[in-house]
Amino acid sequence: MPTFAAVDIGSNSCRLKIASVHMHRLKTLHEDREVTRLGESVFQTGSISPEAMSVTIRALKRFYKAVQLHAADKVRVVATSAMRDARNAAAFTEWVKSATGWDVEVISGLEEGRLIHLGVVTHEAGAKGKCLLIDLGGGSCEVTVSDGGRIKSMVSLSLGAVRLQQEFLPTDPPAKEDVARLKQYIDRELKRGEKKLGQPRVGLVIATSGTAAALAEAGVAMAKKLPVKKSAPKKFVRLKPNEATTADVRTLADKLMKMNNAQRAVVPGIGPRRSEIIVGGALVYASLLERMGLKGFRYSPLGLRDGILAQMLAESDLRTSVHRKIEDERWTGVLEVCERYGVQLKNVEPVRQHVVQLFDSMARVHELPEEYKLWLESAAMMNDVGKFMNHQGHYRHTQYIIANSEIFGFSPEQRAIVSVIARYLGKTRPDATDRPMRTIPMEEHEHVRRAVVLLRLAVALNQDRASAVVRMRVHVYPKRVVLELVAGRSGAELEAWSLRKEADYFREIFRRELFVEVA
Repeated sequence: MPTFAAVDIGSNSCRLKIASVHMHRLKTLHEDREVTRLGESVFQTGSISPEAMSVTIRALKRFYKAVQLHAADKVRVVATSAMRDARNAAAFTEWVKSATGWDVEVISGLEEGRLIHLGVVTHEAGAKGKCLLIDLGGGSCEVTVSDGGRIKSMVSLSLGAVRLQQEFLPTDPPAKEDVARLKQYIDRELKRGEKKLGQPRVGLVIATSGTAAALAEAGVAMAKKLPVKKSAPKKFVRLKPNEATTADVRTLADKLMKMNNAQRAVVPGIGPRRSEIIVGGALVYASLLERMGLKGFRYSPLGLRDGILAQMLAESDLRTSVHRKIEDERWTGVLEVCERYGVQLKNVEPVRQHVVQLFDSMARVHELPEEYKLWLESAAMMNDVGKFMNHQGHYRHTQYIIANSEIFGFSPEQRAIVSVIARYLGKTRPDATDRPMRTIPMEEHEHVRRAVVLLRLAVALNQDRASAVVRMRVHVYPKRVVLELVAGRSGAELEAWSLRKEADYFREIFRRELFVEVA
């Protein structure tokens, strides 16, 4: 069975998780973590420092050896907030490529939240009901309202622990005026979050990442009045609680901001590395929980890497429940884009149905990977979104909108593929030198050309949208393909004419003749 590896290059730390597939489920083989503080210099200067790059590359080389040792079949490497903000992110990704051979995928805050949600609801007990997910990392904080295992609303806020420490808390212990400024900033960001999330009524709050773990353990330690030593002990007694009340988090946050780093470092659960960035994170949790009227949170060790692995499992094993979940998520995202840009579903649904029929009937001709059926369906549904900007040249606008929209379940590369398929429905044809084509891997170019032909045929079949939809039968022969049309109420001559115009391009791509007959 296949083995997958997920690498999360975060603003505070890098994480690795390797898992193999057994009975349609993931079994963890290896985990690793290294605090690299990649975002520390980014949030100060806007660029990743050479020192942070070097430390991170060293950790990634260790991860690479573990991946090779476990003979992982597929590796996905994602980077989050620091890399989204860094001016020199491209230079760092090139260094990673030369050191490990890995391509780094910089994901958006909402895609980060989606993957975290996927990892939690796939594995965490109780997460399939109505719940709120909070993931406060080094550079950003993703807050998600989930119901029945589906995302209802989500917001990504610039409230990461490393970011807040670098931008607001230069002294140790923090100065009162700096803390006041930080609290104002947190309130401003949380107000922005409230506009999107409202006041969700949930029975469960799940918090992930190291800040939540530290707050849960430190809160219990302080509540039990465990002795705090003057220096960090050689070995902490790990309490490993999984819950923290809002009152305990507020009490802890108020105490931590009055301590210096040495004092925070000896609090059980925090330690010397977390102590440097815990104040901002603690204030965010206290303010967020109070503002939303929540009683507290339950800590989960799951996170972004678990969502990445779940996505990889879904894409390789179509029989898993997580595959069905992601398919539903993707389709919901497509429909949301259509609604946002005023697409009439009754107009594009026949195009989708025809492209599915062509894909299934002509499998021996096009030989496309199975996932291209969904890419074609998505392009069929969204091919008119560019008209929201301008009817003239709307296919160019369509390509831009799809490629740059946040569509849940689609990676940037997958969005790029869908956008390019929808781009070439007018007079132009895909060319490797075109800017849109350069956004997708070279090995996908031939697939895209074949997919474009199928979608052009489906669009040609739906010329007269006022009439009943034209039905079609497909006959595939060794040297030709025959499309037999069954006319609607107003005939099928316009559709037949449009299809015949595609015959030359069909022959160029598939090396077969295309014949159109009207029954």
